[in-house]
Amino acid sequence: MHMLRRDKKEDEEGGGNPFQNLEKSSVLQEARTFNETPINPRKCGLILTKILYLLNQGDHIGTMEATETFFAMTKLFQSKDIILRRMVYLCIKEMANIAEDVIIVTSSLTKDMTGREDQFRAPAIRALCKITDSTMLQSIERYMKQAIVDKQHAVSSAALASSLHLMKASNEVVKRWVNEAQEAVNSDSIMVQYHALGLLYHIRKTDKLAVSKLVSKFSRHSLKSPYAYCLLIRIATKLLEEEGAGSESPMFEFVESCLRHKSEMVIYEAAHAIVNMKHTTAKELAPAVSVLQLFCSSPKPTLRFAAVRTLNKVAMKHPAAVTACNLDLENLITDVNRSIATLAITTLLKTGSESSVDRLMKQISTFMSEISDEFKIVVVDAIRSLCLKFPRKHGIMMNFLSSMLRDEGGYDYKKAIVDTIISILEDNPEAKEAGLAHLCEFIEDCEHTVLATKILHLLGREGPRTLTPSKYIRFIYNRVILENAAVRAAAVTALAKFGAHCEDLMQSILVLLQRCLMDSDDEVRDRSAYYVSVIKKKQMALSSMYILNGLQVSIVGLERALHQYTLEPSEKPFDMKVVPLATQPITEQKTAANPSAAPTKATKEKQAASTQDIYADQLGRVPEFVGLGPLFKSSPQPVELTESETEYVVRCVKHTFSNHIVFQFDCTNTLSDQMLENVTVQMETGDGFEIVRYIPAAELKYGITGTTYTCVQVPDDPSLVTGTFTCTMKFVVKDCDPNTGEPDDEGYEDEYVLEDVEVTVADHVQKVMKPNFAASWEELGPENELEDTYALSSMKTLEEAVKNIIQFMGLQPCERTDKVPEGKSSHTLLLAGVYRGGFDVLVRSKLALNDGVTMQITVRSNDPHASEVIAAAVG
Repeated sequence: MHMLRRDKKEDEEGGGNPFQNLEKSSVLQEARTFNETPINPRKCGLILTKILYLLNQGDHIGTMEATETFFAMTKLFQSKDIILRRMVYLCIKEMANIAEDVIIVTSSLTKDMTGREDQFRAPAIRALCKITDSTMLQSIERYMKQAIVDKQHAVSSAALASSLHLMKASNEVVKRWVNEAQEAVNSDSIMVQYHALGLLYHIRKTDKLAVSKLVSKFSRHSLKSPYAYCLLIRIATKLLEEEGAGSESPMFEFVESCLRHKSEMVIYEAAHAIVNMKHTTAKELAPAVSVLQLFCSSPKPTLRFAAVRTLNKVAMKHPAAVTACNLDLENLITDVNRSIATLAITTLLKTGSESSVDRLMKQISTFMSEISDEFKIVVVDAIRSLCLKFPRKHGIMMNFLSSMLRDEGGYDYKKAIVDTIISILEDNPEAKEAGLAHLCEFIEDCEHTVLATKILHLLGREGPRTLTPSKYIRFIYNRVILENAAVRAAAVTALAKFGAHCEDLMQSILVLLQRCLMDSDDEVRDRSAYYVSVIKKKQMALSSMYILNGLQVSIVGLERALHQYTLEPSEKPFDMKVVPLATQPITEQKTAANPSAAPTKATKEKQAASTQDIYADQLGRVPEFVGLGPLFKSSPQPVELTESETEYVVRCVKHTFSNHIVFQFDCTNTLSDQMLENVTVQMETGDGFEIVRYIPAAELKYGITGTTYTCVQVPDDPSLVTGTFTCTMKFVVKDCDPNTGEPDDEGYEDEYVLEDVEVTVADHVQKVMKPNFAASWEELGPENELEDTYALSSMKTLEEAVKNIIQFMGLQPCERTDKVPEGKSSHTLLLAGVYRGGFDVLVRSKLALNDGVTMQITVRSNDPHASEVIAAAVG
C-alpha cells in the first residue's frame, strides 16, 4: 500500500519514471504491434522509446531478439509520421551493432536521404553511415558528396559529421571528398563551417605541411563561425607544441590576434590556449591574462567562472603574472556563485603575499560550510601549496585544517585534509609535533578505516623520533581497544615501532603487546606474538631489520621466487637475495585546479616495481637469459639513441643481473617502403666489459616496434662497473610495397650509427627506502665503512649538489633529506639502496657551502667492494 501511495503521489506531482519497471520480454513482445495495419504512430513511437530506454540502461538484447525486432521495425517506413520516422532512425543506429542483416534498410535510408522531405534527410544520413561498412561505402559515395554541399544546412552538417565517423573504417574513400569539404567551409551556416573545417583537418592531419597551410589559409580569410575559429586555434596550438615554436611564429601571432575577436567564445579559447602552452614567458602571457581579467568583471557567470578557473591554472606556474588580477579576484570572493568564489579564493592563496594569509583564511572560513566537498578539496589543495610557499604560517593553516577535519564531510574530503597535514609535517620539521597532535585527535572518532590505518602508520614512523614519544601511546592503544580488526592490527605495528626504537618505553610496550595476544582476530594475535618475540631479543639489528625498516622486496617477485623454489626441491635454504627489490614508486601529483573536471586531488602513481616485474617476465621468456639469475634492476626510463624524426627510432633499456647487463633495444622503422630483417645492435667498449651474445629482431615492418637484445658480462674486477659503449644497428634492408608491406627484392646489408650508451654506478644500485635511517646505520656497523672528502667546486648551491649526488649514486633519499631548508649553509643528505648482488648500502653525506660545496661522505655496506664503488661515484 505504501508503494501504491508513493507512486500515486509522484504521478500527481508529475515526477517519477514511467519506464522504471520495464521488462525486456514484454517490450519485445509489444514490438509485434509494428506489423499491424494501419500503423498507429503514437503507440509504435512509445514502444520504440521503451526499446531505446532498455538499450541505454545496459539491458542485454540477444542477437536473435534484436534481429526479429529490427525486421518488424522496418515495416514502420510505410508511415509518413515525422516523429515516428525519426524514432526509427534512432533505433536503427542503436541496434546496428546488435542485430544481423541490418543492411536490408539501406535502400529505404538511401531513398530518404535523397528524397524531398528535408526533415528525413539529415537523420537518414546519420543512420545510413552507422550501418555502412567499407565495402558498401562506394555505392553511396555520390550521394554523400552531394549531401556535403547541400543547400540545407542540417543535411550538410549531418553528412560532414558522418564522414568523420566513416574515416575510422574507410579513410581513403573519405579523403576523396576533400573538394566538397572545402566548398562547405564557405557555407553561411556556423555549424556547417565548423564541421567542414573539422573534416578537412582530419583528412590532412598526417601531413604537417598541409595542416600548416590549412591554418595559414583560414587565418587570413575571415571565418563566420566562432566554433570554426575555436577549432582553428586548437589546431594552431597543437602545431606550435609539436614544432616547439615561440612567439615569433605566425601561428602564435594568429592565436594572439584572436584575443581581439568579437566573439567571447573565441577570445576565451585563445586566452586558454596561450596560458596552457608549455614554454610561454610572462611577456607572452600578459595579453591573455589581461583578457581574463576583463572577464572577471563580466555580468555573465559563465565567463567569470571560465576566467577565474583559467587564472587558477596560471597561478600554479606563473603566480607573478596573476598578481595584477588580485583586486578583481578579491571582488569575486563575495560572488553569489560559490564555485566562482572558491576558485577566486584559491587563486589568491597562490598569488597573495605572506601578510595577506591571515585575512584570506578568515574570508575562507565564512563560506566553507556553504560549499560542496568537491570545492572544499580545491581549497585544501590551495592551502597545501600556500604552506609550502610560506612555511612560517604553518600554525594558522594547521589549525584551520584541524577545524575542517571536525566538520562533516565524505571520505575524499577527509583524505585530502589528512594528506595535506601529512605533507606539511613532512616538509616542515617545525610543524611535526602540531601535525601529529591534530591527527591523533582526528583518529579518536575517525570512521574511515583507510585513514585511521594511514595515520597509525605515520605515528609509528614519526612518533618514536619526537621529543616526547610517550604522549602518542595512549592514542594508539585506544585504537586497539575500540576499533575494528584492520585498525587494531595497524595499531599493534605502530606500538611495536615505539618499543623497538625507544629503549625507555620497551617494557611498557611489551606489556601492551602481550595483552593483544588474546585478541579475537588472528592477524592482530600473530602480529603481537611476532613483535613481542623480536623486541624481547633486545638486539638493535633485529629490531631494525624486522620492525623499523622491514622487507624491501617485490611481492610479485617474492611469490614467483618461492613458487620456483617449491618446484625444484633443494637442501639449501631459500635465499632472499634472489628476490627482486621493491622499487620506489614514481609519483606525479597534480592539483585539481579545475573542479568541474576533477573535483578531487588527481594523484597519478606509476609503480616502477610493476614495470620491472613485466620486464622480468619478458626476459624470462628468452631462453638465452634463463641462466643469468634473477633480474636485479631495470632502468626506469628508456634512453633515446636517435632523434624522433629520423628514419629509425631506437630506445634502450638497461637490465642489470648479478654478473651481466642486458641491453634491450626497442627499434621502430618509420619508412613505409622498407622492411628490415635480422636486426641487431653491435656494441663496442674498451672498459673491460665482454659481449656475450646478440639476440636479433627477426623483422622490423613499418610502424611496428621490434626488440633486439645485447648481453654483456660485467668485468671480474669489482671496481670496474662503469663504461661507455658505441652502438651500431646492423640489419638486412629490403625495399617493399608501401601499401601491402611485401618485400620486392632479396635485400642488402646495411648499418645505422646510434648514440653511445653509458653504464653508470646508478645502473648497479637499486633504490630502497629506510624509514628509520639511524637504526639501519647501526645495523650495518662500521666494519666496511669508508670516508672521504670532496670539493664540488662546479656546484654553487646545496640544492644543486644534492640533486647531482642523488643522480650520480642512484640511491634513495631518506627522511626527506633531499629537501634543503631555505637559508642553510650546511646540510646532511641520507641515502639508502642495495648494490648489485643484494648488498645493503647506506650513505651519510655532510655538505657545507663555502665558495662552492664541500662534501664529507661516509659509506657503510655489508660488502667492502660496494662501499668502494659508491664512495668513488661522485669523485
